[in-house]
Amino acid sequence: MEVASCIISNKTKGKLPRLPFVQMKETILGKEYEFGISFISSKKQKELNSKLRGINTTTNILSFPLSETSGEITIDLSKVKKDYPLFNMTYKEFLKFLVIHGLLHLKGYDHGAIMEKQEKKFLKKFS
Repeated sequence: MEVASCIISNKTKGKLPRLPFVQMKETILGKEYEFGISFISSKKQKELNSKLRGINTTTNILSFPLSETSGEITIDLSKVKKDYPLFNMTYKEFLKFLVIHGLLHLKGYDHGAIMEKQEKKFLKKFS
């Protein structure tokens, strides 16, 4: 069986916390899912958000399903660092939460009670 890729790209000057990105992807989306996660600047995230969603501001995370078996997440680490205190989490916990959140969007979940239940389940699993 061939294992799909998990490409992690840090295009910022910031250092990434150690998180089980590959395990999270495989647990939520499966081993066959082709996945990329890019950590990008606020400027680039704002451009993507404006172009693709019509919202002219940065956001901490964007999820892009590319097909049924592939997708990408972009994360603005500067925004994550500003937002984490609002969620009563550490920076690392909030980043983990956002990755789980993005993976669930790629799996097809929309915001709501069912997605929140899944987020809590996976946060507990990866704590």
